Amino acid sequence: MAAIPVYPWRLAPDGLATRRQLRARGLRPGGQDVVAQIERPRRRRGPLVAYLYSIEQAKPVRPMTPAKWAALTKANAARRMCPQCRRDVGYVVPAEAGMCGLCAYLEEQRAA
Repeated sequence: MAAIPVYPWRLAPDGLATRRQLRARGLRPGGQDVVAQIERPRRRRGPLVAYLYSIEQAKPVRPMTPAKWAALTKANAARRMCPQCRRDVGYVVPAEAGMCGLCAYLEEQRAA
């Protein structure tokens, strides 16, 4: 595989875009290979790297089907369900706690 061009941050040529920039235009890479990359230097770690794709070869984003919307709704509802009290708490239950705030508070009160 040939080496791809590397550009400094904010100096990429016209006609290239990152995944986020493509998405903002309603596009997706569509199976094309990475054309180039940009690097943003950081002080204490390696540079941030963003891959660039050709805007001309990008394809439109696929529309959400009713089945995809239903699956997404079901998945988000499961993330709001407290495994301890089995209630929809109205927010995403933190993975670190493993339970809603009320259950965590009750558990803390029992321990004291």
